[in-house]
Amino acid sequence: MVVGVTLSLALGVIAGVRRGRASDRVISIVSLVVMSVPEFMVATVLVLLFAIGLPLFPAVVLRGSDATVGELLPTIWLPIIVLTLAMAAYIVRTARSSTIDVMASEFVTTAELKGLTMRRVVWKHAVPSALLPTLNVVALNVAWLLGGVVVVENVFNYPGMGKLMLESVFNRDLPTIEAIALLSALVYVVCNLAADLVALVLDPKLRTRQRRARTRSRAGARPTRKAAA
Repeated sequence: MVVGVTLSLALGVIAGVRRGRASDRVISIVSLVVMSVPEFMVATVLVLLFAIGLPLFPAVVLRGSDATVGELLPTIWLPIIVLTLAMAAYIVRTARSSTIDVMASEFVTTAELKGLTMRRVVWKHAVPSALLPTLNVVALNVAWLLGGVVVVENVFNYPGMGKLMLESVFNRDLPTIEAIALLSALVYVVCNLAADLVALVLDPKLRTRQRRARTRSRAGARPTRKAAA
C-alpha cells in the first residue's frame, strides 16, 4: 500500500501536469500495458527473470503460516512488485485524468495569473482537488489488498488470507469462509468510510455544506421546541 499508492499518485499527477510530453506518454503506455496483463502472468514472468534466470529472490514460500517475519522477508519482494503494478495502473489513470481536469479549471488559471510558481500551483491548489476523484479508486484497491489477493498468493504459495480462503473452499470449511467474507466486507466498508472522511478534509465545499446543513437543522429545531413548550 505504501509503495503502490504513493508511487501511483505521484506518477498520475506528473503525467497530468506534463500532458502530451514524453513523460506523460511513457507513463500512459506503461500503465495501459500493465492493466492489460493478468496478475498471474506478471508473477510468472518475474519468477522466470528474478528467481530462475537471475536467482535474486526465492520463487515461492516454503514455510506455512507458522513462518516468522525473518523467514518471510526475502519472499515478499516479488509479490510486492506484482501487487504494486496491478494496483498502480488504475490509480495512475484516474489521477492523470483528474489532474488534467483540475489544471484546466478557473481557480488554477487565477492562481497562475497571480504570479504563483507552477510548483506551488500544482501541489497547493491542483493536487488536493485532483485527489478527490481518486480516493474511491485508492480505497477499493486498498480493500482489495487487505481482503486477500487469491491469485498472487497462490502463485507464490504465500500464507495470506487469500490462500487461506482458497484452502477453506477446497476443505469445505464453511466457518472459515464465512469469517473471511465478513472480514473482507468490513475492510471494504472501513476503506470507503476513510475515503469519504479524507475527501471531507480535502474539499472545503463539503465542509461548508456540512456546516450550513447543521445550521439549518439547528435553526429549524428551535421553533419546534418553543411551540412544544
